[in-house]
This record gives sequence, structure tokens and C-alpha cells, in this order.
Amino acid sequence: MSNEQFPRASFLLRIGAILYDLLVIIAVIMFAAGAALALSVLLDTLGVWPLTEGADHATRINGVVYQLYLLVVIFGFYALFWHRGGQTLGMKAWRLRVQNTDGTRISWKQALIRSVTAMLGFGNIAVLFGAEKLALQDRLAKCEVVRLTPEANQFKNWKKQNAPK
Repeated sequence: MSNEQFPRASFLLRIGAILYDLLVIIAVIMFAAGAALALSVLLDTLGVWPLTEGADHATRINGVVYQLYLLVVIFGFYALFWHRGGQTLGMKAWRLRVQNTDGTRISWKQALIRSVTAMLGFGNIAVLFGAEKLALQDRLAKCEVVRLTPEANQFKNWKKQNAPK
């Protein structure tokens, strides 16, 4: 699939997908926090890392390492979805897909570059200032976000088209 068949996504469509994904990210962060708390409880229960007097598990995990862990979870979420299917849940709902300009899926490297440089969606402002409709993260990762037809929005179709030959 070439970019002639699917036009590049507009700023408003991208923002719609970001807002939708925000709800998903909140759920992912809640799950990640629960996993960190469960690990803290397990380590305390096994005596590997007991709590100090007056401390609780939430206090223990609140720190730089925990913040970095959450960033890795968030970047990993986006990179995984973008590399595997080209779409997050929000992008699927708005019929958007990130891809290479030849229509193939992006690499892990591109997905990681894109997730780190997306800058909380602010990189999408660049879409407003150019006929190319490329966000900062698209330029840096050398990819594009396109608007799909309802038929093309089916994951199974893209999976077949991008299967190894």
C-alpha cells in the first residue's frame, strides 16, 4: 500500500486518537502500578526486602526507579502497538495507522524513536505547518500516519499484506 491510497492523517484526527489512547494509558499505568505494589508485597513477604519501620509499600515504590519503570511501560506500550500492528487502540478507533511510506510496518527502532520523540503529542503541531502532514516524531522515525478506509482498518488485512515472503 502506498501513501497515494491512504492520505496522511490530519492534526485533529491525531488528537482524537491521542485523547482516546490517554484513557488506555491510564489503565496501563494503573496495572503497572499494581504490579509494582504486588512485587513489593512479595519481596516483603519473602523477607528479601522487608519494609522499614513506619514505611508502606506505596512509599517504597515512589521514586526515580519507579518513574523510569512507568516511562518504560508507556514507551513500550506505544512501540509494541506501532511495530506489531501500526495502531494503538485510539488509532484503530480513528482509522489511523503508522507505517513506512511504502505501506510496510515500522521497525522496532522506528517505533522506539517515535515513542520517545512524540513529546506527549506536542510533536503533532508540526502537522499544521506543512503540506506533508508529518509530525516531528514521523520525521525523526522516517514514517507516516495515514487515514485508512473502513475496510483497510481490519488488522487481518494488513497482517496478510505485510507477511514475510
